Amino acid sequence: MGARITTRPASSDRIGVAASRLPGLVHRTTLATMGRPLTVPGREAALEHAAAIVLRAWREFDRARESESDVGPELSRLLQASLPEQGVDAIVGLDHAAGILDASIAQSRPRYFAYIGSSALEIGALADLLAHSYDINLALDSKAATRLEEQTVRWLGQFVGFPAGGGHFTSGGQLSNTTALAAARERALPGSRARGMGGVRARIYVSAEAHYSNVRAAEMLGIGADNVVSIPLDAHRRMKVDALAAAIDEDVASGYVPVAVVASGGTTLTGAVDPLGDIASMAHARGVWVHVDGAYGLPAAGTESRRHLFTGLDQVDSVSIDAHKWLSVPKACSAVLLRDPTALALTFGHHEAYMPHEDDVRPNTVDTTLEYSRPVRSLKLWLAFHVHGAIGFRESLEANLGHAELAYRLASGRDAFAVLPHPPSLSIVPLRHVHPGCPDVDAHNDALYRAMQDDGRVYISPGTIDGGTWLRPCFTNFRTTDADVVALLDVAEEIGARICPMH
Repeated sequence: MGARITTRPASSDRIGVAASRLPGLVHRTTLATMGRPLTVPGREAALEHAAAIVLRAWREFDRARESESDVGPELSRLLQASLPEQGVDAIVGLDHAAGILDASIAQSRPRYFAYIGSSALEIGALADLLAHSYDINLALDSKAATRLEEQTVRWLGQFVGFPAGGGHFTSGGQLSNTTALAAARERALPGSRARGMGGVRARIYVSAEAHYSNVRAAEMLGIGADNVVSIPLDAHRRMKVDALAAAIDEDVASGYVPVAVVASGGTTLTGAVDPLGDIASMAHARGVWVHVDGAYGLPAAGTESRRHLFTGLDQVDSVSIDAHKWLSVPKACSAVLLRDPTALALTFGHHEAYMPHEDDVRPNTVDTTLEYSRPVRSLKLWLAFHVHGAIGFRESLEANLGHAELAYRLASGRDAFAVLPHPPSLSIVPLRHVHPGCPDVDAHNDALYRAMQDDGRVYISPGTIDGGTWLRPCFTNFRTTDADVVALLDVAEEIGARICPMH
């Protein structure tokens, strides 16, 4: 199935302008113009030139490179230069910036399968240009922009099937998870934001393969990393609900206060989705907040093929979603959604003389978020939904799920690869190259991912599963094709066979 978000045709154009324009380093001009020292001279021409650079980049992203760019000597000199007292011409500066970006690792490329990549959705990039040009601050009620963020929160909740009473956009999953857990702490321990944790012993419960951002949130909130309880996994690498229930009951009997259960809506390591409905029913019967860390995988709840994995999502208290991951918009664009938005005011509300504070009907967002100054991060997702529609995103997500299924099927059919015993839940497909004559499979795959990164045709990262080293491709790019999936396995097999004698 094609992804409606995808834009082609392909082009072989490279940005490649920096090398020819770097001599402009000696082409100096002052920025002082008519009492406006920071106004760009010839700004219309600069904007037109920037648009041309962006268009070349978009066209290049439509198909994979056969190698990565290098930081050559001219760029190296530029990046080692000291603070300039006088600036360069804006067009020269734009070319320098384009050359630096072109020689960087870009997650937007269709064969970037490492970690969990973003795709820099084109309409999202344009939204960022608009948002940064207007530079609106959402710390206070910003009229239409504030309403836009509220609407985008509702749209996102509708897309995944979560009844969002409120929420906000943040810089990333770390801040989204911390926000939700701060609200959970204030509900479990009213007044703890003011008096601190004191001698209270509190607990947060996560799966054994939950993202570390939840541990970091516990550290920041005074709960402590030692009080994050890791719950064992079942055969599909999901949190065991019976083990979770036993851990909570044992802790309560020992005098601990359960603050929250963090269920994974797609783990970063394998894409496993915890049994959300069973967790919510069990935890709520004990009065415990349930947060779903869906930074990576939760958008799949909006698809027909994977919706069943998220049964019970409508029962939890809060969720986090990084739209800059599988919803493809440029970084940074995460969201935290809560069933009951009053929990945010209880957690972050305050009264200071330098900041107006509205009544309880419409509090300023400075009273419901951890941040003060905030850009309109939601605009890029709002505009993407507005332009592509929910159906465009569903088709793009289904395409990536199909890529994962294809990778698993092809790897399962090749003697050179080992895979996990069950197909991928979402779009992460751990696999291992098992070349004959390489007795240490872990050392071999560790060397293989490094060699593949150096090769440059495919960019991949590793993962440690049950103590072993695996290749861990993740498919989240709307530009990726089936041919790119085949190339991943072909390149891994080719390089794996070549490097085996070296170790």
